[in-house]
Amino acid sequence: MNKNSSERTLSIIKPDAVERELETKIKKIFLDNKLNIVDSKKIQISKEEAEEFYKTHQTKPFYEKLCSYLSSGPIIAIILDGENAIQKNRDLMGATDPKKAKDGTIRKLYGISIDKNSVHGSDSLENAKAEIAFFFN
Repeated sequence: MNKNSSERTLSIIKPDAVERELETKIKKIFLDNKLNIVDSKKIQISKEEAEEFYKTHQTKPFYEKLCSYLSSGPIIAIILDGENAIQKNRDLMGATDPKKAKDGTIRKLYGISIDKNSVHGSDSLENAKAEIAFFFN
């Protein structure tokens, strides 16, 4: 992939942010930073689906909590497209722990805790493809 080509990534607005009606504010951050929203849908996934989605983390101590949380309420799955979309989205999200996230990032603005940090974003091209396919088949 050359430097100028666009790429796609998945973003999830997690249950804590959906509950607080932050969808419009978060989407505006993406759009203001030249990430296009290709598709978006509000869904509720089961614990089993969350376990499948986060299977790369199944050996980690937070896995169970993560899966329970993602399936605890409606989420908004979003396909973002743009130049360096994966890294740009990760920069916009900020550190996993909102307390450590830079000012102006989504997690600093809206995250409640390391668990309820409002958003998820793919961390690689390979994962982005798999994650997009998971929600948008």
